[in-house]
Amino acid sequence: MPKTIKIIGIGAGDPDHLTIQAVKALSQVDVVFLMDKGPAKEKLNALRKKICARHMGERAYRFVDAANPEREREGDYLAAVADLNARKQAVFERLIAAELRDGECGAFLVWGDPSLYDSTIRLVEAIAASGRHDLDWDVIPGITSVQALTARHRTTLNAIGRAVTITPGRRLAERFPDGVDSVVVMLDAENAFRRLREDDVDIYWGAYVGTPDEILIAGKLDDVAGEIERVRAEARAAHGWIMDSYLLRRPTVADKTSD
Repeated sequence: MPKTIKIIGIGAGDPDHLTIQAVKALSQVDVVFLMDKGPAKEKLNALRKKICARHMGERAYRFVDAANPEREREGDYLAAVADLNARKQAVFERLIAAELRDGECGAFLVWGDPSLYDSTIRLVEAIAASGRHDLDWDVIPGITSVQALTARHRTTLNAIGRAVTITPGRRLAERFPDGVDSVVVMLDAENAFRRLREDDVDIYWGAYVGTPDEILIAGKLDDVAGEIERVRAEARAAHGWIMDSYLLRRPTVADKTSD
């Protein structure tokens, strides 16, 4: 019998973010794979275990832990990511081979949605394509950090009839792209919003959204940029890590005429 892997999006931090589809998928899981990212991020796996306890009930299942490889911080970024993913794929393949029996179902519980800035889909796809395992796999979508952020700020992602750009912080330009009035920035380690050279821009920033540690700040970028930078540094120092994102939006003609 083939082994089965389910890649399940679990939302941005609130256990109630799980969809009914995700809960149904968990009911089929025998093994939950947990990637250990060190003591500073142990809350991430603690939440995964809380989700399993809430939604998997009394059925028998087990956790399997493995150390998550770390990315080389020096040198070429894309080369470092390729090296990291190669090492993560080797770990995933070892877990599937050694810890998952024929006919069993294993799961990787992915923060947010597995399609957005996460490597799990690519790695499992490569393992399945290798032909070394009799493997079925599926992806269960989750609530993204972008959805959670805009919901908590009670705002919309896009202006009427306008496009949205989603970018990592290192790719944030000094100006909005042509035809775009909304930019979502993720994976920003360097406060990239500081280099945006636009007047009259609103920012909706959130860290640890959906968790008890949630922090939200919104306002005109020029007014709150310093506060966000300070609060962000304090949060990182207090927790040892930070998971944040933000929406940058400039007013459109429709916004101005509706006042």
